[in-house]
Amino acid sequence: MFDFDGTIADTLDSIVKITNRLAGEFGYKKTTQEDVEYLRNMNSMQIIKTSGIPIFKVPFLLQMVKLELNHEIQNLKPIPGIVEALQILNHKEYKLGIVTSNSLENVKGFLERNEMTKLFSFIHAGSTLFGKNKVIKNFLKKEGIPPENVIYIGDETRDIEAAKKAKIKVIAVSWGFNSKTVLSKHNPDIAINNPQDLIEAIARLQ
Repeated sequence: MFDFDGTIADTLDSIVKITNRLAGEFGYKKTTQEDVEYLRNMNSMQIIKTSGIPIFKVPFLLQMVKLELNHEIQNLKPIPGIVEALQILNHKEYKLGIVTSNSLENVKGFLERNEMTKLFSFIHAGSTLFGKNKVIKNFLKKEGIPPENVIYIGDETRDIEAAKKAKIKVIAVSWGFNSKTVLSKHNPDIAINNPQDLIEAIARLQ
């Protein structure tokens, strides 16, 4: 199971650009490149507290970001090396899927544009900011998949927390939003720096 933003799609610059455009409407300050490096060492709740945005506004902000990302899909590229790693995993007959808080439309559009659709067996989109563990649990129950047979791959501390609550193994990747330093503090099963390390990491967790 893969996260989408920052794990498969290189969305960080686009999300920063979009959230800066929405700063006035939602009442928080714009983010500089120096701020991004600072924020990469925080978890999601710390980022919300630092931004000063009222917690009740967060779901509305996320919805606006999803809508704005729809206009950026044609400009988004896969993380360098991720397509090749996914192709190898697919060849090894792993069942690959995506669980994301982004929209189904955005994910499908990205996969189609980058000729990646056939690599994934399922896409489960639209989870809440802190409810991904429930989405994962419900999906596994619906599909009759034992948690011990699942590995989640994500780039944020909340991905690690969601996987742990869902009682599945988790690989944290440092090429997305959160830095390896803060990811390691949340004790993933494995933390990796490059997509080519995915094959060995998954093999180690079987």
